[in-house]
Amino acid sequence: MVKIRLRRTGARNQPSYRLVVADARAPRDGRFIETIGHYNPRRDPPEIVVKEERALYWLQHGAQPTDTARSLLRQAGIMEKFAALRRSQSPKKANSETESSGAPQN
Repeated sequence: MVKIRLRRTGARNQPSYRLVVADARAPRDGRFIETIGHYNPRRDPPEIVVKEERALYWLQHGAQPTDTARSLLRQAGIMEKFAALRRSQSPKKANSETESSGAPQN
């Protein structure tokens, strides 16, 4: 399973994080597939930068965000856009299934 999660960077007592797509079995700061953003909690206000297009791509392909990553994506507005994409795609799938089922239509 592929996860969207935080990878810690920065010096001791000065954390900053990268938002990465990684295999669930990989260690927290280990191997990852792609960096899709970063988060710096030490700034006021905290800095959140996300590559929207890539985040939506990975969410559409089944990547599961961790709780903290989901919170950051929600703050960046990505989760709302993902939900809107899913809502707009689901009626199309339902219509195509009824057409292909061979049921007589009135």
